[in-house]
Amino acid sequence: MSLSLSALPTRAARWSATHPWRAIGAWLAFVVIAVGLAATIPTNDVEDADYRIGESGRAGAMIEEAGLDEPPSESVLVRARAGELDLADGGAAAAELADRMRTTPGVAGVGDAVPSADGTALLVPVELTADDVDAAPLLDVTAAVQDAHPDLEITQAGDVTIDEAINERVGEDLRAAEFISLPITLVLMLLAFGALIAAGLPVLLAATSVAATIGISAPISWLVPAESTVLSMIVLIGMAVGVDYSLFYLKRERQERAAGRSTLDAVAIAAETSGHAILVSGGAVIASLAGLFVLSDVTFNSLATGAILVVAVAVLGSITVLPALLVKLGRWVDRPRLPLLWRMTRRVRTGSISGRILGPVVRHPVAALIVSSLGIVALAVPAFGMKTHQASIETLPADIPAVQTLRSITKAFPAEGTAAQVVVAGAEPAAARSALEELAAAAGAGDDFATAGAEVRTSEDGGTSVVDLPLPYEEADDRATEAIERLRADLAPAALDGLGAGSSWAVGGGAAESLDRLDLRTERMPILLGFVLLLTMVMMMLAFRSVLLGLVSTVLNLASVGVAFGLLSIVFQHGVGEGLLDFTSPGFVIEWIPIFVLVVLVGLSMDYHVFVLSRIRELIDRGLPARDAVHRGIADTAGVITSAAAVMVSVFAIFATLSMMEMKMMGVGLAAAILIDATVIRLVVLPAVLMLLGERAWPRRSRRSTMDVAAAPAPALVR
Repeated sequence: MSLSLSALPTRAARWSATHPWRAIGAWLAFVVIAVGLAATIPTNDVEDADYRIGESGRAGAMIEEAGLDEPPSESVLVRARAGELDLADGGAAAAELADRMRTTPGVAGVGDAVPSADGTALLVPVELTADDVDAAPLLDVTAAVQDAHPDLEITQAGDVTIDEAINERVGEDLRAAEFISLPITLVLMLLAFGALIAAGLPVLLAATSVAATIGISAPISWLVPAESTVLSMIVLIGMAVGVDYSLFYLKRERQERAAGRSTLDAVAIAAETSGHAILVSGGAVIASLAGLFVLSDVTFNSLATGAILVVAVAVLGSITVLPALLVKLGRWVDRPRLPLLWRMTRRVRTGSISGRILGPVVRHPVAALIVSSLGIVALAVPAFGMKTHQASIETLPADIPAVQTLRSITKAFPAEGTAAQVVVAGAEPAAARSALEELAAAAGAGDDFATAGAEVRTSEDGGTSVVDLPLPYEEADDRATEAIERLRADLAPAALDGLGAGSSWAVGGGAAESLDRLDLRTERMPILLGFVLLLTMVMMMLAFRSVLLGLVSTVLNLASVGVAFGLLSIVFQHGVGEGLLDFTSPGFVIEWIPIFVLVVLVGLSMDYHVFVLSRIRELIDRGLPARDAVHRGIADTAGVITSAAAVMVSVFAIFATLSMMEMKMMGVGLAAAILIDATVIRLVVLPAVLMLLGERAWPRRSRRSTMDVAAAPAPALVR
């Protein structure tokens, strides 16, 4: 006979409780073996070609196959420190720089210095041999020439220096977040439990789950290539759900022991209640994260795989090794106690504070629902005007020297900024060159392209030709998007469609790639949202045997997402709170952030949503009327929910203080949305709705469980 899903956590906990050393040993072996996999199996990283999508992706592939892709390069900007540039002094510095660069490892060649249109700067182009050239020797040369010419300002930026600077800053930000988040999580656990061992267990389980998942990710990457940010995703999600699941389980076990049960009975009841909630919650989180696969994007495929793995591992640890540890520790789990915190946690009776807070909601559910809904709608309305765009130079921290230089280069030399690449394949070489030259002339006749000096490059076999059409706009500028759309819809077809049946053409480049990525995600965002909400709704219906609860869960999730998107728009598109968060609004939200926030928010908020509903379901199964069960169930779980949400909010709030705009957006969106979700939505809207639905939301069923033997005393209801 197959093992039912609802019995799985109870069976697993019972085995672990009766064989604790085997369970603990098996978990340690699993973690060690998983970490060993990472040490022995190399990770299969995502390649540049994997990021290609749409027409820009076709253009990139055509250019690469023809050998027309331009080598990586650096640019050195020479300017006067004040006033106009003396071209003689600037030329001397540029010549010295070129002589030194030519002998530097990794440099393939140095071009002639190019003056800016207004004569205020010189630009020295440096061609590199490969993408992985060490930037340090190049920067040393620039610094040496700067020292020799103190009256000039000589700075450098390019493919290598920008990438290295960004990677270094991302690493610094993540290390800072990890360094701060761990002690904050421990402090919050100490406030929740008042004892060191109890506080340390959730953090320990979460950390081992993360370590094991990182190890497993190495062989998995050969099925789903690993993106560079996947480890951060694993740490972020793993710590959040790992701490939450242990917190739910441990709180219930301690509650049952406090009611006079033995350790074994307490663990069994925790497995049957919190363990089952963890299993359902883990399934809901995984279902939400699986929605990322809908986007067919290599980055989101990698992030979804890593996050799903760490959630599954955290669930496994929560229903196996955690019960074993609790049985072996027994009452030692409450040692060593921190006297003040211990007395506080013991004196605050379960549900005493939250029961009083819930009183007005229970007595006046209609008023509570109307007032809270108005607030939610007010926060969500700005989401309808949210503008998204791919990350650009505008979203990079301005205090990075290479970023400052790149912005100055783009301003002084518009042709060095973003450009459209038009590539033709399969046409007669002379006809292709003539058509591309005609296209460049037509594009340059307007204001959208700076095509003066544009040259057509043709492959050695003559089968492919390409021309670069620089745009005088920032990549995030709406005018750049409009220019690419006109180029694709009007200019390019007029010049290139007559080249013959065997020919093909495509428009690529940075601005075109941004447009293609935005179009794809805009097209699939409704599918993603529908997938996540529908799947979690079905899971709630199956878990609680109630269509109404499934619908309520979906509406609440939609409200949480609306609040998150609205807050992102208010803060980052409209710039509210720039000074407080130390950033300058780019006027848009980075396009992958809403997708990430959607799946993570729905997944994590389902953690405590399932926990609350499971407690109410448990009380109804004991025979309590629905209204009393809702009041008591939410009062009983409010403390745990507050602790779980506090961990998430504090960790995400740390990301809001970091310098990288993507991390800041992610932190603000998730921290604020989870705070509102765990308070207003789950502690006001949810009980108000459930009070109004009454018995209709809870199909009655009869069952016997460990809890039926001797029900624990209930906290007093406050009416």
